[in-house]
Amino acid sequence: MATTKKRRMVSLPDDVDSALEHLAERDGVPPATKAAYLIQIAIEVDEDAVWDKIASDRDNKNTKFVSHEDAWV
Repeated sequence: MATTKKRRMVSLPDDVDSALEHLAERDGVPPATKAAYLIQIAIEVDEDAVWDKIASDRDNKNTKFVSHEDAWV
């Protein structure tokens, strides 16, 4: 059966593959499904780090604040 999802070939170290197999079995899902889920979480964590860096760079003593009223005009 055809799928609309992209397929990626990934080489995993033995310990990572073993952990993936264990987690997939624990959760009752195929290893590929568990891998896709874990990759999604990793991307979200990475994005959070980027947004945190942007916010940290903006948050300094010279930051100019906009009043609530001006922000929603």
